[in-house]
Amino acid sequence: MLRIGVLALQGAFAEHVAFLEKLDVQAFPVRLAQDLTALDGLIIPGGESTTMLHLMREYDLGAPLKGLALDGLPILGTCAGMVMLARHTSALGRETLGAMDIDVKRNAFGRQVDSFETDLDIPVIGEPPFHAIFIRAPFIERAGDGVEMLAKLANGTGVAARQGKLIALAFHPELTTDLRLHSFFVEVVRGER
Repeated sequence: MLRIGVLALQGAFAEHVAFLEKLDVQAFPVRLAQDLTALDGLIIPGGESTTMLHLMREYDLGAPLKGLALDGLPILGTCAGMVMLARHTSALGRETLGAMDIDVKRNAFGRQVDSFETDLDIPVIGEPPFHAIFIRAPFIERAGDGVEMLAKLANGTGVAARQGKLIALAFHPELTTDLRLHSFFVEVVRGER
């Protein structure tokens, strides 16, 4: 059985664990460096990116997480998780994991009151469109040559991308009832995609 951890320092980690369990995956919260052993994959959930980076440093998770990401561990980052995976993030002032060749703008759509929902065409998961929930969300300002854009808003703004075994989403799939993106990630972890 696959073992997929969910970084549980802050944010919507419990919802990700529940989704993974529905997909018959052994899912568990990751809070300490010792929780990172024998993982097949990891989810970095949404939350507040500066708080998450601070807690990662406090619990000595930054270097081990960066090492796992650069060594090819499959990682799904949602919202703040996208910020964590990015090589560069505007207006952050702290070092991220820097594992994915994307530049991200934090809180790109505005404040909490500017949060929104929209349907996205995401070809890798098929039809129907995915109902995406954006809460103080980032977006992709630049993507390197090895990055596949998985979804864009109607205006062309990148909101989902993949680079090898790394997947970054600007929105919160765990706040829906649609398991397709988590299922896609599980297939990536298994090496089926």
